[in-house]
This record gives sequence, structure tokens and C-alpha cells, in this order.
Amino acid sequence: MRAHRPLTRRVYRGGGYAEAPRELPEEMPVALSFNGTTQAVMMATPTDLEDFGRGFALTEGIATPQEITEIRVTVQARGIDVQIWLVEAAEQRLAARRRHMAGPVGCGLCGLDSIDAVLRDVAQVPASDLRLSPAQVQEAIAALPGHQALHDTTRAVHGAGFYRPGEGVVATREDVGRHNALDKLAGALLAQGTDAGAGALVLTSRVSIDMVQKCAAIGAPVLIAVSAPTAHAVQLARDAGITLIGLARPDGFELFTHPSRIRPERTKNVA
Repeated sequence: MRAHRPLTRRVYRGGGYAEAPRELPEEMPVALSFNGTTQAVMMATPTDLEDFGRGFALTEGIATPQEITEIRVTVQARGIDVQIWLVEAAEQRLAARRRHMAGPVGCGLCGLDSIDAVLRDVAQVPASDLRLSPAQVQEAIAALPGHQALHDTTRAVHGAGFYRPGEGVVATREDVGRHNALDKLAGALLAQGTDAGAGALVLTSRVSIDMVQKCAAIGAPVLIAVSAPTAHAVQLARDAGITLIGLARPDGFELFTHPSRIRPERTKNVA
């Protein structure tokens, strides 16, 4: 499936109109089905869908990679079905969850049937020796745009990347949905056998509690984002042992939790 296509529009500049093509991202319903039963339908960019299924299973607590036996992507008349097959133990856990999601790209919590399901506890991220300098944090956020080909073409998608010190951004996924981009990245890291504890997640989006929940499931000790986090996301990151960095720019950032993973250079008072 293609990720984008050209559409004609009228552009107003310099006091007049002109017709010109604009590349826009594709967006279509993608069903995530487990052992023949649809668990979620997300509006998504129809690329990297095996990564999407694998990552969604992990970050939503449905199954570990070892519990997935097969992933098949089936194109249908009006959408795509990502069919994920699980071992019996994982299927039984899923059947007990009473959960169904159906939502637009802006929402990662649609359809949850209880407050407890939304505010689910997350495990502490595994211990890691990862330490980053402020310069490396800035390097990570500055490098991400160079790995966003779909965004360069359309200016309408989110990106999620994985930064490893000494190597730069080593994996990236893009999607019209910020949650989808992170799930696709999670699936890619699993497929590549990448140790999430050895680097940092880098996001183009804001950080809500569900993005922190997904980061914890991935096992990444550092989360860097260009936008600010919510107050609840900061608390959850603190509880999960995640170093949360927001409002990151090539010239600076704001550090909200677990500052010990960022090596100090100098401290000064700021407003």
C-alpha cells in the first residue's frame, strides 16, 4: 500500500490563486485482529503493518513477542486487517480483558470500558546503564527530522525514533497517528532484536499517559519529545522509572523526571 498520493488544491499567495498538486498521507481503517477476533480498529497510514501489529500487542499488554505465532496482513475492500495469531495462554488472557477499541488517530484510549483500564499500572523499566549528555539529547532531537521522509513529503504525519548513543537514530516509523507511529516503532525494534534499554525513544508529539505506558512496555529508560507532557504523564514516568524530557529542541530541553540519566554539565537558574 502506498503511504501518500498527490491531490490538486488551490494555493493563495501573493494576492492570487494557483492550482498545484500536494502530496497527502493516506489514512484508512486498519483492524488489529487476534486469533480471528477484531480487538481494535485504528485510522492509520497503511505501511509497516506487521510492525504495527507486533508493537500494538506488546504496548497494549496483549502478548509478548514469544506468544505471537504468525502475523498476516489482508487487504480488504474498505480497509486492512492485520491478523495476529497468539498461543493459547495469550488468547485466554485477552478474552478475559473485556476490551474493545475503535477510534480516530488522535485518541489512544477510545473504547476502554473502565477507569482502571485507562489508568493501568505499569512495570518499572528494566535497570539500564544508559547515561546521556545534554549534547546527546539535543543530537537525538535534531537528527529525527532527517529520518522522516513521509513527513517531508506530506507535512502531515507523526514520527517516532530510537536513538542509540554513538550511532544516532537507528530506527524510525511514521504514521498519521502518534500512537500508531510509536507502536510501529515498537514492532520494528522487536523484529530487529534491538535492546530498548540501550537508547532513548524520540517523539514528534506531545506526551500523554498512554504514550508513557507504551514507553514502559517497550522498556526504554528515556523518552524525549518535542512537546510538553501532561501532569499525569510526568507522574507515571516517575513511577515507572522513565527519564522524561519534553519541549526538546536542538538548543535545549526540559527535564521532568529521573535526571540521574542525564549527565550534568552546568546548572543555572531559569524563569
